[in-house]
Amino acid sequence: MEPLYGPIRDYAWGSRSAIAMLQGRPVPSTGPEAELWLGAHPAAPASVERAGVRVSLCDLVRDEPGQWLGQRVADRFGTRLPFLLKVLAADAPLSLQAHPDAEQARVGFAAEACRPVEERNYSDPHHKPELLVALTPFEALCGFREPVESAEALAAFGVPELAPVVAALRGGPAGLATAVRTLLGWPAAEREGLLRAVLASAADGPDADLARRLAVLYPGDPGVLVALLLHHLRLAPGEAIWMPAGNLHAYLSGCGVEIMAASDNVLRGGFTPKRVDVDELLRVLRFEVLDEPVRAAQPVGPGVDCWPVPVDDFALHRVRVGADVPEVTLSLPGPRVVLCGAGSVTVDDGAGALTLVSGEAAIGTAAGEPLRVGGDGEAYVATSGLR
Repeated sequence: MEPLYGPIRDYAWGSRSAIAMLQGRPVPSTGPEAELWLGAHPAAPASVERAGVRVSLCDLVRDEPGQWLGQRVADRFGTRLPFLLKVLAADAPLSLQAHPDAEQARVGFAAEACRPVEERNYSDPHHKPELLVALTPFEALCGFREPVESAEALAAFGVPELAPVVAALRGGPAGLATAVRTLLGWPAAEREGLLRAVLASAADGPDADLARRLAVLYPGDPGVLVALLLHHLRLAPGEAIWMPAGNLHAYLSGCGVEIMAASDNVLRGGFTPKRVDVDELLRVLRFEVLDEPVRAAQPVGPGVDCWPVPVDDFALHRVRVGADVPEVTLSLPGPRVVLCGAGSVTVDDGAGALTLVSGEAAIGTAAGEPLRVGGDGEAYVATSGLR
């Protein structure tokens, strides 16, 4: 194993404390720190040292795919690391968004090849399913809930203009598409007036509180009302959210470890100054209720658990070692990226042992032996999902 150095993305919604605290740096940080990227995506690749110089992991994987990926991963995904591990830290809501499936990404990327970069929705031809595991209490909007619940939440505002949306939702899942299209397509000149009426309403309860909080942050953004169509979740540390393609979501606050297919394809519908393409977002959305967005950790051995997902791009395991479980051995095929989430852990894949403290990361190639993890701490191990 060798040290892996990940860049930190400074998106405006990022925390000034969470990643700095994880890495033991002074708080607050000098600017927002939204995501720590530990992978080989070309937008922000991590690096390793070679002869005292940091070299992009993208370049190493491209030039030495057999060593880094192994034949099975290279045959399945080509000469690229198929997963991206992140630490996500939000002090403000992320955009209301969804991700395309593999076919939509392939077609969309090809169709936009001649457009200027700033007019593109697709940055690569890959899908982007993702799993987020909470490190701290984490608040999120994830996937459509039962439409009749959303209908009652909107009806409680007593705003006559919302009656057609309420009626569509009372018709069940078949009305979801109509409701979302109507809200996101609300005439621009009328949006602020609609949200002012919502803010002035006497409605109370969690839905009303959420709508008012978002309306203050995003005046005139119809995504405020679309948010009430989604599950409003509060995760405890260790709980996870699974977001398959086509599911609308927005992370609101908190810090978590996130793993995803190595893509940066995001289709946005609100809560952002970035590019919004409502028509393309509506095209990829799955207008269906997401029954179980929350996933609990599944034990797979002493000190080891995981959150199974139905894709082969990635898998994520959590290892906790200490007095009760001083060391574990994981027979997970490489390549492997390891992030220390707390305390101190020593990782060894036969190519050399490396001690990590909280916030540090390591990588091992496909040629590594079974991974041994010891020490007194917590580690997250990212691999492909191929077995």
